[in-house]
Amino acid sequence: MGLLSHRRDRELEAYQRELIDTHYREVENMYRQMRGWRHDYRNHIQAMKALAAGNDLAGLRDYLDKLDTDLNTVDTVLKTGNAMADAILNSKISLARSRRIPVQADAHIPVQLRMSELDLCVILGNLFDNAIEASLALPEDKRLIRVYLDMKGSQLYISFTNFTAVGKQPRLGRRFATTKGQGHGFGLVRIDAIVDRLDGYLSRNSEDGAFTTEILIPQV
Repeated sequence: MGLLSHRRDRELEAYQRELIDTHYREVENMYRQMRGWRHDYRNHIQAMKALAAGNDLAGLRDYLDKLDTDLNTVDTVLKTGNAMADAILNSKISLARSRRIPVQADAHIPVQLRMSELDLCVILGNLFDNAIEASLALPEDKRLIRVYLDMKGSQLYISFTNFTAVGKQPRLGRRFATTKGQGHGFGLVRIDAIVDRLDGYLSRNSEDGAFTTEILIPQV
């Protein structure tokens, strides 16, 4: 049992490192796009001035529409009050929308969290990745991810809901049966381990084609 446990710990650590690297690459890509748009800002202004000077209102309107679409793909849609949460949530929202998955997000973290940024990153990243993966199995008009974060007293409350292509899933202890790959299982294990270590509360519910995960983590 000792050797098996040690091997599993190494596998979990390797998975965690890969997960963090993936999150940072997504965040860096989002900000690279934003920097690129800002770099082109002056050129856009000059182009629109030229269209206005030529009284080409149709061309100007079309140019503005294209800029609006482009900006929406890199806009920072959430400002939670926590830099790590902003980075992870905004990069994942951008990723979900690029895959035609609508996201409804309401997130507020008005206090300094006692939990580490690494733990926050692992929880939010895994929850979002799982929701995106489940949503991709659905027709586009059935996809939706709902995210909610806020303080409930002295505890951080995290809720993720997404629709699934299967009905009510059979429960296996604290988790549900899954046909996903090894990484998916590691993600659930990592979330459970962090919540347990921080004396938090976790609930998973599968009802009526929707899957919801709720987490409470004390911050005092």
